Amino acid sequence: MTDRNLVVAKPGRLEIVEEPAEPGPFRVRTLFSGVSAGTELSFVKGTNPALRERFDPVLGLFGGPAQDPYPVTRLGYMEVGRVERSDTPAVTEGDTVAMTYGHRTGWTGDPLRDRVVRLPAELDPILGIYVAHMGPICANGLLHAAADLHGPDVHRLGDGVHGRRVAVVGAGVVGLLTALFARAHGAASVIVVDPTPQRRAIAEALGLPSLDPEADDAAVTLKTTWRHTTDDRGADVVFQCRGQASALQLALRLLRPQGTVIDLAFYQGGADAVRLGAEFHHNGLAIRCAQIGRVPRGLAATWDRERLSAETVRLLHRDGETIRRHMITAVVPFDEAPALLEGLAARRRQELQAVLEFPQQS
Repeated sequence: MTDRNLVVAKPGRLEIVEEPAEPGPFRVRTLFSGVSAGTELSFVKGTNPALRERFDPVLGLFGGPAQDPYPVTRLGYMEVGRVERSDTPAVTEGDTVAMTYGHRTGWTGDPLRDRVVRLPAELDPILGIYVAHMGPICANGLLHAAADLHGPDVHRLGDGVHGRRVAVVGAGVVGLLTALFARAHGAASVIVVDPTPQRRAIAEALGLPSLDPEADDAAVTLKTTWRHTTDDRGADVVFQCRGQASALQLALRLLRPQGTVIDLAFYQGGADAVRLGAEFHHNGLAIRCAQIGRVPRGLAATWDRERLSAETVRLLHRDGETIRRHMITAVVPFDEAPALLEGLAARRRQELQAVLEFPQQS
């Protein structure tokens, strides 16, 4: 038995290779796999920081030359598949599951190694691309906002946004899902800020008001509208979801004094545009990095990845129809994946969320 796997042979070049399938407790046949325009394309373009420096996971430090990672043989983390065979009671044959094993036709899984999230039968399986990893990334952003406000005394995912005015910088997949989470959990107002007309149009189609930061000064617009007291204006919390330093600077400008930016962005270069001597300093602001590798300190016992996946399923039950209609902008056969990712990396093609569809055996 073999699987076909999408690999980055070298920067700018992708190919599908045949690989022998490993033995193991259960087998999954892939139905769909979502493409991450941030992390994945950084390996295609050669801009990922890990390509330049080695990361020490024990010390948590970058330093020293990185080993050549090419070919990158595991690309992607938004897979949906059907269990074809199972020799373990932990996984049921016939189930549709969300996993994170890369863009490949199938996977031999092990419940001691792999996260397996069973998808509800009533959920459109293509939406399952968000359940194992991408949705929990965004839910973890809300969890960090809750911890910023309440410390370890967090009971609900929306504790950091309920009744508060929320701005989201960036209308990519992470930004839009985060904004939908905030709305679903009772934010008083949610506004999305992005310079791309097509992405703002998608936000509006999802029922999310948007601002163009290049048309007017979004900070002035927002702080004129969101008034707490005469000299206390702006967003209670800002989720920064666009991987550019200028977007982080904008996020800081949108905040009310002593507010916090919850940062979910992936910066692949420097941050010269972040002017720490300006609003950050004068308004006493804070930046919290919220990445899926860590939930806030003190919450790991009650908020694990499974709970964040469950919160994602709840969001998909609520907003899945509009997410499917407006956020998933391309469904592409797996055989066309190299051309798709090369086009996205070279900016010859623009998609909010591209999904690879896999042929099924008859």
